[in-house]
Amino acid sequence: MEELAHQLIRYGLPLVFLNVLCEQAGLPIPATPVLVMSGALAATGQMSASLVLLLGVTASLLADSVWFALGRRHGRRILKQLCRVSLSPDSCVRQTEGLFHRYGLYSITVAKFIPGFSTVAPPLAGAMGVRWIPFVLASTTAALLWIGASLAVGWIFHDALQELIDWLESLGFGALLIVGALLGGFIALKLWQRQRFRRTLRIARISPVDLRGLLNEPKGAMVFDVRTNGGRMVDPRRIPGALVLNADDAGALDARLVDLPRDRDIILYCT
Repeated sequence: MEELAHQLIRYGLPLVFLNVLCEQAGLPIPATPVLVMSGALAATGQMSASLVLLLGVTASLLADSVWFALGRRHGRRILKQLCRVSLSPDSCVRQTEGLFHRYGLYSITVAKFIPGFSTVAPPLAGAMGVRWIPFVLASTTAALLWIGASLAVGWIFHDALQELIDWLESLGFGALLIVGALLGGFIALKLWQRQRFRRTLRIARISPVDLRGLLNEPKGAMVFDVRTNGGRMVDPRRIPGALVLNADDAGALDARLVDLPRDRDIILYCT
């Protein structure tokens, strides 16, 4: 923390711009600590809060616009690439699609406060055909809320932040070990969940060739499309004969599940 404050005083605004740009581009480099520290320095007159807000919003909008353009150009393919590097591939796009379908552009305005949603939301909006001007307005609002809130926290609690810095300094190398252990434990847990999810998919998956064989049998398999409405909008392709189970409507889904036959193979496919 003390080193972060020194670097902020030394490099100031360029560091804020680069940090926000990298995080919004998808790199695992959190910008919130830098923004909070910038707010604390602004409270003591060592940085300009207005310039930090301006550069932070510009960096965020720049990264979001690139992702949005990629989403418009490549559709679901860019989302698949994002989920390949996500620590939570089972919920990477599906939860984002659910939020976006339910709340539309309003969901983008709070995207910066939801882990994982911030990076996936812009390309998803592009893939779903959102127009440029509404997206830019929503993205700018989101950046203003996120960066403004972070600066406000640093400004209001700058005395407490100084006490935290002093406490971490008193721990010396032990502070780095504590932070490193917490971060390493979180990443290890997510990697374990990721591997468990992949093992489950390997057990449960069926190949297209095997599915075709089942469909050609006298009592062919029943195939259900359980994608979200947003997922079907982004990729309208369907397996011939597949029935739609709307996963967005829990009540209707329960009613359909009760009537499923017990003497036929049932195949589900999602995003």
